[in-house]
Amino acid sequence: MSTARVAVAGAIVAALALTACGPENEDTAVPPPATPAASAPATAPATAPASAPASSAAGSSASGSAKPSAPAGKRRVVDARTAGGLARTTGKDAVSDVAVDPGEMRENMHMVLADFDRPGQTSGRRILLIAVDNIPEDPAKRREHLWRGMIDYALRNGSTGEPTTATPFAAGPLGGSLECLKLPEAPTTDVVCGWSDASTAGVALFPRTTPAEAAALFATMRGDIEK
Repeated sequence: MSTARVAVAGAIVAALALTACGPENEDTAVPPPATPAASAPATAPATAPASAPASSAAGSSASGSAKPSAPAGKRRVVDARTAGGLARTTGKDAVSDVAVDPGEMRENMHMVLADFDRPGQTSGRRILLIAVDNIPEDPAKRREHLWRGMIDYALRNGSTGEPTTATPFAAGPLGGSLECLKLPEAPTTDVVCGWSDASTAGVALFPRTTPAEAAALFATMRGDIEK
């Protein structure tokens, strides 16, 4: 009788062992890892090399296209032969490198870098302008970055003294914010103006003028640069 009980118990244990093995192996099998969705490769900052000519530095986007389309509802900056009635400097006198760091340039962003001659100007310091569009961060912060770069450039190229506090001026029909500061404090001095709106920012250096005159001219120039 005890032998029969032992045989029955052994059969039950064996059956339980078989039952446990099958489902456990099936349920706990690790599935192959899911293939990650393809993501766009990281885009390196598209700052043009310092040795690049102005035509390539100012007329290209981070993606390499000559005239990228602005996202819906956003403006873009464009190369212009004239801005505010001033002719863009060309030839050997034109800006030939990236004089001011534009900050990180991502895909679909566009940069304009150019200098402009005052009426009758053939030599001397010119009006230098840099602008970028489709800015991913707060455009006012990008303007501050451009401002600092332009002030550094100005102090290396004839400007002197400490910059004053920026003063707001009328931004013109494109809206946003437009401010100017002086280098240094004087009735007639070098002036740096900057604008920013929902997606663009730009700054310009105006040698030997007043903030009010520079602001009025800058607002007019902006109308030809920002579209």
